[in-house]
Amino acid sequence: MKIIIAAPAWPYRGGIAEFSNRIGREFKDEGHDAEIFTFTLQYPGFLFPGKTQYNDAPPPQGVKITRVINSVNPLNWLATGRKIRKLAPDILLLRFWLPFMGPALGTIARIARSKKTKVICIFDNVVPHEKRPGDAILTKYLVKSIDGAIVMAGSVGRDLQVFRKDIPVEYNPHPIYDNYGIPVSRNEALSSLNLSHEPDYLLFFGFVRAYKGLDILIEALSDERLRGRNIKLLVAGEFYEDIARYRELVRKHNLEEKIIFYDRFIKDDEVAAYFSAADIVVQPYKSATQSGVTQIAYHFEKPMLVTDVGGLKEIVPDKKCGYVVNPDPKSIADALADYFTNNRKDGFTQCVREEKKRFGWDRMVGTMMELYERITGTGT
Repeated sequence: MKIIIAAPAWPYRGGIAEFSNRIGREFKDEGHDAEIFTFTLQYPGFLFPGKTQYNDAPPPQGVKITRVINSVNPLNWLATGRKIRKLAPDILLLRFWLPFMGPALGTIARIARSKKTKVICIFDNVVPHEKRPGDAILTKYLVKSIDGAIVMAGSVGRDLQVFRKDIPVEYNPHPIYDNYGIPVSRNEALSSLNLSHEPDYLLFFGFVRAYKGLDILIEALSDERLRGRNIKLLVAGEFYEDIARYRELVRKHNLEEKIIFYDRFIKDDEVAAYFSAADIVVQPYKSATQSGVTQIAYHFEKPMLVTDVGGLKEIVPDKKCGYVVNPDPKSIADALADYFTNNRKDGFTQCVREEKKRFGWDRMVGTMMELYERITGTGT
């Protein structure tokens, strides 16, 4: 089949771009004619909270990526839609994660969509974590332009029902990010990060935003059961808000010796060291749908602590591969105290090794093909 993916991809950075790069390669590996149309302009500078939108790593191998889409130029949307219509792919695959992208992607889809070309959208969110006026209108514009949808969390599927009930929707969990290299030994990882080998390490990974609950995790570490243990928290990721309030919280609880901040984008070739060094990956989110961080943790075979929000509990079996807890300091502290006091690491790690088998990229492609057959009526 001929497939065009309209989504962030290299040279942009972040989990969604990495997803596009990886699924593009999977399509090619399975014999499909796939290419990615990514952005010439993704976010205007005033809308982007980080230091840079770009990844300085070399381009991924095995997939064609062309920079085409300008998120704020309606003339570009028309031209891009006509270009895709002329190429006449079987599937135009969109990625929707933010209402701001609704006008651009919705317009492109409306023009490209035809009897030949079916538009499928993978939804990260339908309702965004950080809400703004006009979100519903922009989201509705996109949703009305598609033939079918894939959601990676049950809550997203329920949110999508509010906007549209007349299209087929398939659920497929987020695949494992297996493109960050192989695990290394804990000792090798700690040495590469210039960290002592004696403490146990928690890892909070990824861009830091308010909804991700780092403040809750810091509060949890002030619990006397954890304060008395040789535990350190690695916060590895660029802050998309003021880091000062987190540093103040650390000072308030006298946790300066227990928390290490790496306030920068973690490059692809550095990811393995941080995850290999960790004894458990902690995601204390206040709201969520799904998370790519859990799928990096699965790749590196690390137990996880996630909060009972969105679809996170669908991915991490509670008290088997890790913990699913309420998003409050006491619940997080209770779980971490249990993990270290009762030496849960080996048992949880074995569960992670088994559970990761259900998150293959081939399964995501298979789900997409099943959805295409439902849309076109070509399935058996």
